[in-house]
Parts: sequence; structure tokens; C-alpha cells
Amino acid sequence: MAKLTRVPWVFSCTVPAPSSKSLGHCHKCNCVASSTPLTRKVPDCSTLSWPSFNSFSISSSSLSTRNKKGFRRKTVVLASMADLSTVLVTGAGGRTGQILYKKLKERSDQFVTRGLVRTPESKEKIGGADDVFVGDIRDPSTLVPAIQGVDALIILTSAVPRMKPGFDPTKGGRPEFYFDDGAYPEQVDWIGQKNQIDVAKEAGVKRIVLVGSMGGTNLNHPLNSLGNGNILVWKRKAEQYLADSGVPYTIIRAGGLQDRDGGIRELLVGKDDELLQTETRTIARPDVAEVCIQALKFEETKFKAFDLASKPEGVGIPTKDFKALFSQITTPF
Repeated sequence: MAKLTRVPWVFSCTVPAPSSKSLGHCHKCNCVASSTPLTRKVPDCSTLSWPSFNSFSISSSSLSTRNKKGFRRKTVVLASMADLSTVLVTGAGGRTGQILYKKLKERSDQFVTRGLVRTPESKEKIGGADDVFVGDIRDPSTLVPAIQGVDALIILTSAVPRMKPGFDPTKGGRPEFYFDDGAYPEQVDWIGQKNQIDVAKEAGVKRIVLVGSMGGTNLNHPLNSLGNGNILVWKRKAEQYLADSGVPYTIIRAGGLQDRDGGIRELLVGKDDELLQTETRTIARPDVAEVCIQALKFEETKFKAFDLASKPEGVGIPTKDFKALFSQITTPF
């Protein structure tokens, strides 16, 4: 009996033979032509599925074995869209959300990215692409189109306190803050996040990453007094709701967010606000965004919650090994 050899799923396309100066590109699959098969990188993620043969529509001419003058037949192994993890970033119009959305878009070989914003103006601010949805997290029905078909949800929505006008720092004292009507922490950080979790669970989302804040163990934390909003109280309630939801989750409680470059500091993880007792209580927004992405890749972050901060720039070694970082996490909440 003839011996059968299992080979990967491939299809052939005809591409111009490369010149001596440069390699050619297949305009249909964006793969560089070479003398050996090329494999597009596929992320190692449990959420990925083997591609369906319906994922590509291949004409018989593209499978032709005939060689034409000036062309060579190339065999290319490709990942279909079904191989990629679809990730939705809510709060994509915020300062950290914009960074995360952009980072995911830059990794189109790993993720299909979607964003959710509050207003059409916010959508235009981040490019106005068709993968950016406009919705109100206080109204679950507006979230369904964005969440349907998503593998992972990253929640970056948060109530934002506003400073009351008339504050003069030269006169001393502290500024006063308020929240817009309908945008109090109870409505945004509790009800809004609960709605996202509920819709995601109903839609079969496989993973939820929720970004919160350190300080939730202290009811008297100064952030709770801003606008009398008790923002950390409501954030903590949403975190507990997620932990009890049954959906695989990661809760990231970030330190003070800074508008600085990322990837140049040593990151620290902790628990129960222990990092607030040290001098390392802040973190750059791009580092928070990167940790969100990396959390999707490692089993060590499933059903875990942790505090996140960084050492000052120039102190320690910039974090590159995220598996080692996440292996330090021990607490489910």
C-alpha cells in the first residue's frame, strides 16, 4: 500500500519572477516571492481555529500548473482570517484606548481589531475606519454589533472627572471636580462595564481583559472623593462581577497613568495595593496597552488580577519577557 504523507493546506498563485534587484510581491496575498514556500506567522493562541476551506475563494486559474514566460509558480502557505483572534477595545477614543487600538492594528498578522467609542467625533479622531463602532455602554443593545463575533474584549472605559471652572492655583487650596450628568462612576464604571460583560458573555466571547485602577482596597482613597463619585468603589464592583461571570478574565489594576513613552522601563506586578506603599506607583500608558495585548497570549493571566506599575526610567531592565512577568501573579482577585 502506498504511504501517505500529510502536508499543510496550501494554494498556489502566480507571481512575477523577481528581478536581480528586488523580490516580487503577490498583490493578492502580500507575500514576498522566493524560491522556497513562505509561511505567514500564525499566533500560538488557544482561541484560534483551523481555517475553513471556505475562507478563500480560489479560481481554477490560480491553481494552474502552467508556467508562463516571465512568471514562476509559487506555493504559499497562508493564514486565513479565521486564524486570527478578533479583539474589541472599548474606550478606544481615550488616551490609553487609542494607543491600544493602534498597537493591535499594527499587528494585523495576529489580530483582527475593532474599536468602540461614544461619539462619531471620537470615531473620526482615531481614523474613522469601518472597524470602529459607535455605542453607549449604558445601553446594552448598542454594544451587540461591536461585540458579535469577537474572541476577546478589552475594557478601557472609565468615568472622567472634570475640574470645576474658576480654580486659581496661585491662591492655594484644592480644585473641585464634578462628573457630567449620566457619566458618573456608578453609570460608567459599574453599569456600563456590567453591560459589556453581559453582552460579551451572551455572545460567547472567550476572554475579557478589564483595566481598572490601584487603590480599590482603601475606601478613603482620594480618588473616591473626586466629584463624590466613589469611582474606585464602582470599579471594584465591576471587577468582582467579572470575576464571578465564569468568562476567562484578566483584571489589570494600573497605577497612576503617565503620558510617556513605553517599552523602556521595568514593569512590576503586585497585589492588594502593596505597590502604593512604594515609590513605584505609576506607569506609562503605552506599557498598560502592551500588557493588555500580552495578557491575551499567556495562560498565566487567565482568571487572575494584579496591580501594575513600573520602575523609573533608567532603573532596572526594561521588561521584554512577559511570561516571566506574568508568572509572578498569584491572586484570582
